This record gives sequence, structure tokens and C-alpha cells, in this order.
Amino acid sequence: MKATEFDNKFDSGEDITGLLDLSKAKRINLTPKRINLNMPQWMIDELNKEALKLGVSRQSVINIWLAERLQATA
Repeated sequence: MKATEFDNKFDSGEDITGLLDLSKAKRINLTPKRINLNMPQWMIDELNKEALKLGVSRQSVINIWLAERLQATA
């Protein structure tokens, strides 16, 4: 299939997922990278409380809150 035909199918709203090889798909810029983060004990305690309340890990709370803040400033 030519690229123009593929583009036309996509632009017209057709389902093109059957035309893609998703076995090699990659999510760009979503590869986790480890960092060290120093913060006061009171912040860690508050993060732990929030994580317990939500039933998720402290890291998840930090990731969600940072993503929300970054998207709000974009």
C-alpha cells in the first residue's frame, strides 16, 4: 500500500490498526530513568499517607502529581 492511500484511510477515519505491525512499536520518551530525589521527612510522610489512601505506591503518587503539574504548564 502506498503512503498516500494509508494517509487517506487514516484521514477518513478508517480503522488502520490491522495494517500496522505493532510488535515492534515503541513508546518514545516513556522509557523510565532512575533519579535520586532528596526531600524533607514531612514530605515523605505526607506522600506515604496519600499513597496509602489511594492504594498505590509513593512513586505512583509522585509520578501522577508531577505529570499533572507539567501538563498544566504546557
